[in-house]
Amino acid sequence: MNKLIRAFAAVFAIAFLLMYAVSVLNGPEQKAGGNVLTIYNWGDYIDPELIHRFEKETGVKVIYETFDSNEAMMTKIEQGGTAYDIAVPSEYAIDKMKKANQLLPLDHSQLPNLKYIDQRFMDLPFDHDNQYSIPYFWGTVGIIYNKDLMKGKEIKAWNDLWSPELRNNILLVDGAREVMGMGLNSLRYSLNDTNKQHLIEAKEKLDQLTPNIKAIIGDEIRLLMENDEAAIGVVWSGTASEIMWEKDNLEYVVPEEGSNLWFDNMVIPKTAKNIKAAHQFINFMLDPKVAAQNAEYVGYSTPNQKALEYMPKDVVNDQRFYPSPEQTEHLEVYENLGVDMLAYYNELYLEFKMHKK
Repeated sequence: MNKLIRAFAAVFAIAFLLMYAVSVLNGPEQKAGGNVLTIYNWGDYIDPELIHRFEKETGVKVIYETFDSNEAMMTKIEQGGTAYDIAVPSEYAIDKMKKANQLLPLDHSQLPNLKYIDQRFMDLPFDHDNQYSIPYFWGTVGIIYNKDLMKGKEIKAWNDLWSPELRNNILLVDGAREVMGMGLNSLRYSLNDTNKQHLIEAKEKLDQLTPNIKAIIGDEIRLLMENDEAAIGVVWSGTASEIMWEKDNLEYVVPEEGSNLWFDNMVIPKTAKNIKAAHQFINFMLDPKVAAQNAEYVGYSTPNQKALEYMPKDVVNDQRFYPSPEQTEHLEVYENLGVDMLAYYNELYLEFKMHKK
């Protein structure tokens, strides 16, 4: 019996020592647990120096992960494997996330720098009163073209792309809403149209464009345009800005028939563990000087009106990337079309891509 008691005592002693060792090893990590902020953003969509600065100023450790589509982001948040404290979805995704109960309401009292956001970018239909989202970047969908390869011919409208002279010379961004929207706008329909007959007309018109399409791709558009391998690309304004930074023989235009006015926004997912630090980070990014530095690094348009004072005048006065309220008036924000209608858009878009092949 004494041997048995001594054996139990030895086991308990070893267990106690192991638990103590684990607590010592994990102590700093557990202590820092409340000081960790996990951010989920698009790739290369923030100046890394700003993350380091935020960490230094607040003592909060930032874990930064990236995604390449709103759908991938929403799926991962819905699965809940990682407790993201901040995500950066586009406008139509926010509406879907709200309906799926994936977002936490924001405490505006913790966001004093919100006053610097241009009021025309606040209280938009996808999030009235900005209950769940704060504008991060904004821009348009348009046409970038090579002036040398176009031999002096200007592009002003979507319908210019159907010219026989542009055979095998157009690159399209691989997105159902962008491409179907181009077809709809070329017919003077809304890019949020849900009339199936109008959608079929748009798809049939896109089919007629296929001889002019060189490729339907993603980020490769940048390299191909920089290497003069295509005369025209249908892209987001931020992508156009990045390409044009490398080459001065390129032009960007928002088509006269209309186009998309898009927004990427900071939100706090319902899985968030560090809500206080999430608000700290959002407010930090709303600081005008921080927003200006971030906009210069990323190359996209900032919605922070005060930040424009700290940016180069030739950038903020360029109405191709900072269009006036009068210019944006006829542009449309993507609406959440619902599961069934979005599936129909995707179906028609896939048929168009198959027709291209």
